[in-house]
Amino acid sequence: MRAVLAAPPPTLLVIAKSPVPGRVKTRLVPACTPRQAAALAEAALSDTLHTLSTVPAGRRLLVLDGEPGGWLPPGWHVLPQSGGGLDVRLAAAFGHAARLAPDAPALLVGMDTPQLNAATLAEPLSPMGRAGADAWFGPASDGGFWALGLARPTEDLARRLLLGVPMSAPDTGQVLLDRLGTAGLTVHTLPEATDVDTIEDARLVASQAPRSRFAASLRSFRAAPEVAG
Repeated sequence: MRAVLAAPPPTLLVIAKSPVPGRVKTRLVPACTPRQAAALAEAALSDTLHTLSTVPAGRRLLVLDGEPGGWLPPGWHVLPQSGGGLDVRLAAAFGHAARLAPDAPALLVGMDTPQLNAATLAEPLSPMGRAGADAWFGPASDGGFWALGLARPTEDLARRLLLGVPMSAPDTGQVLLDRLGTAGLTVHTLPEATDVDTIEDARLVASQAPRSRFAASLRSFRAAPEVAG
């Protein structure tokens, strides 16, 4: 019990792009205009950051490609993304977390799941809930993953797990899950979630979180029936 009480609080990471028209959520175009797609991206990112702000944590890091804006809530430290492919940038993010809090678990999510509920992470990351877990894996409905956590993160471990994993592919999540198993890690699987990539995804996610900023943003596009319908 003493070890549980002394367990360090987790580091939470969000990896994201600044919501600039033409640079984010390009697969929502032409159903959305680039400005509308960026508005949805901003709403999704804002929902994600505000939700994770309510999850107990020692540090909250936004690993950002671009510049922060008024959507950034207090309590978040912004780090620039490294160069390279997404696999390299994800590994580097875990490296940042490990250097800042070497004894704390680290969990990273993207900006594409505004329907995320705080309890989905708070319970498994609690001192009691994380006992015996070496890693956390959140599968996405498109075959990818929406979350990855490491109980004892190091950049070396993250690089061994992530480098070379094909990103945005139907088997992305399975490849990563296989690597977690090969590394001998005990994996706690989180609930499956839908990433927002297409307008169909957007409508589904908005229906799952009707009170979210994301859903409100989508509803505001009523002047564009092909989006709001």
